[in-house]
Amino acid sequence: MLLLLLLFVVVVVIVAVGLCGYGGSTLSAHGIRRASAPVRLRGLAALAGAGACALYAWGLLAVCGAVLVAEDGGADSSPPQSCRTQGWRERHQQGIEIVDHRVSYVPLRFVCETSDGGSYDTGDVPGYVNPAVVALALTAAGCAIGAGYASELRARAEPRKGQAG
Repeated sequence: MLLLLLLFVVVVVIVAVGLCGYGGSTLSAHGIRRASAPVRLRGLAALAGAGACALYAWGLLAVCGAVLVAEDGGADSSPPQSCRTQGWRERHQQGIEIVDHRVSYVPLRFVCETSDGGSYDTGDVPGYVNPAVVALALTAAGCAIGAGYASELRARAEPRKGQAG
């Protein structure tokens, strides 16, 4: 699982760098002040998408650390050290054991499962990651949709401009 997570981190970072390059080159090629609204919106959408990918990669690295610690065998590996959060000893004294762990990708988190059928988030992913990823992704989607709408309006207005002249 760790290698799959690391591969996913690499892919997300490559996508972030590509989006950042596209957004930066789009805005710099036309100049921010001279660019039309669709060009500005496309560039901003790419940069917001790059930010979302970069933050998601940051959260994935935190999950990778938790998985690495949880899957580390040895004398002190049961229950997994990543699952030893505040109050785990009290649950253990009540007969509730930690039986497994899993990774949730949306929202991004490391989850420990207990013997009573419950589960809990360990808090390994910083609290700002998931809301910021959602905000940046929605911003990117809104800018991309706005760029398409502005391009469509501009394309529909050009034939009318040619007929009027």
